[in-house]
Amino acid sequence: MKTMKTKISRRMFIKSSGMALALPSIITSKALGAPDGTPPASERITLGGIGVGGRGSGDLRQLMSDKRIQLVAACDVKHDALDRWKKDANVDGYLDYRELIARDDIDMIMCGTPDHWHAQVTIDAMKAGKDIFCEKPLSLTIAEGRKMVETARAYGRIFSSGSQRVIGDYGQLAAAAQSGRYGRILEAHASPGGPPRMCYLPGVPIPPNTIEWDLWLGPAPWAPYHPYRCGRAYGLGGKGFRTWYDYSGGMMTDWGGHKFGGAMHGMGVDHTGPTQIKYPDGKEHKHLTYIFANGMKLIKSDKQGYLCEKGWAQPFNGMPVPPPGLRWYENGARSPHEDCVNCIIERRRPFRDVEFAHRVATVCHLGNICFKLKRDLNWDPDAEEFIDDAEANRLVDRPRRGPWQI
Repeated sequence: MKTMKTKISRRMFIKSSGMALALPSIITSKALGAPDGTPPASERITLGGIGVGGRGSGDLRQLMSDKRIQLVAACDVKHDALDRWKKDANVDGYLDYRELIARDDIDMIMCGTPDHWHAQVTIDAMKAGKDIFCEKPLSLTIAEGRKMVETARAYGRIFSSGSQRVIGDYGQLAAAAQSGRYGRILEAHASPGGPPRMCYLPGVPIPPNTIEWDLWLGPAPWAPYHPYRCGRAYGLGGKGFRTWYDYSGGMMTDWGGHKFGGAMHGMGVDHTGPTQIKYPDGKEHKHLTYIFANGMKLIKSDKQGYLCEKGWAQPFNGMPVPPPGLRWYENGARSPHEDCVNCIIERRRPFRDVEFAHRVATVCHLGNICFKLKRDLNWDPDAEEFIDDAEANRLVDRPRRGPWQI
């Protein structure tokens, strides 16, 4: 297998030794790279997409816009999504992701599956030597997320969990709040949606040649097919997969990945967690409150911003407008996708590293557990367990169906 280390060493050797000047004239322009800056095929990061409909399709297009990326394979259990990529991008297609990650010529995968598949796909891929770009939210459970972090570290893989809004919505806001202009941060407010629901939809016949239903379910409990179970996110009248508990944490984890992620980044608590979760006394899940060891609070509300000693730091509330082209990632990256590619080449951790993504997802999961139990909770962010609370600790993980173990 050609590892990224081998590719990088070759690039650096040619650059530093001037060897390119002595290359024989029979080497083609395609091998040397195009005039528009596209690297030669041997130097590009080869990409496989798993879960290529919906948001996964957008992630693939973002990654493919980088000239250093070459898409070589796509996988989806929905036939129409897979057929579209096979035709439009002229790449190999797979219904079973295990066949894709078994290929030695793939360096990186994009995981755009429903949430209940994120851990299985990315852990298996990392063990197969692939670097990862995974859609948020990172995981379906807290235990899954920790296992994803451990696997990335054990196998030396680069893992970026995409959330463009962490920087887009909170980058300038966090910088202003941290500058001291408003005094010390006391509270952060964010406005993700609510928790998922249980699904009791009846089964209907599966239309032929549309979906590999057992593979779509994967580690989730067996359930009969219904198009509302597996619709795109909140599609099909608001009854896409993110609506249901077995496959997602609902809008709480989906939008919490953006909103809570940005708020925690500004508070400087994006690599830890709260010690207390206070059940809301308001309606519609508002005023759920997380309290951190340093006394800061993160509050789920209808606001977005930071309450500081000298008042509110909120978007468009007297804050300077960021100049055009302002970049927040290291080395000039303009998006989490570009940041991920840079980090794969440079072998460093991205802004939205798997640990950051796990801590943000954990806060979202803690909120859903609080909603489910309808009471206050005490959490140990180092041990990642509830304190003297067996009922709550049973919800840190979930059973996995059949062979789908991590």
